[in-house]
Amino acid sequence: MKFSIIMPTFNNMNVIRKSVDSIITQTYENWELIIVNDGSTDDTVEVLEEYIKNDNRVKLITQVNKGPFQARINGLKQATGDYLLFSDADDYYEKDSLLILNEF
Repeated sequence: MKFSIIMPTFNNMNVIRKSVDSIITQTYENWELIIVNDGSTDDTVEVLEEYIKNDNRVKLITQVNKGPFQARINGLKQATGDYLLFSDADDYYEKDSLLILNEF
């Protein structure tokens, strides 16, 4: 089973690294992370570029600022997983979170 995690972000360069790290280090590895940059004006995209380059499960969509609802909709359109998770840029996952969800 594949999880699609959709994460809108707007000017979250100070918190998004912890959130993305908590997803990348999951013990369950069949997931994709779709980050929707909602027109950030800080260095959020630069922070994310290293993840995109090093892990093909991390994808970035950029849109003009339309708010988190539209960002989630745009991420949803790109999702290929069996199950959807919506996450904010300051959310943190324990290392076995997806493994536990997969067992249900």
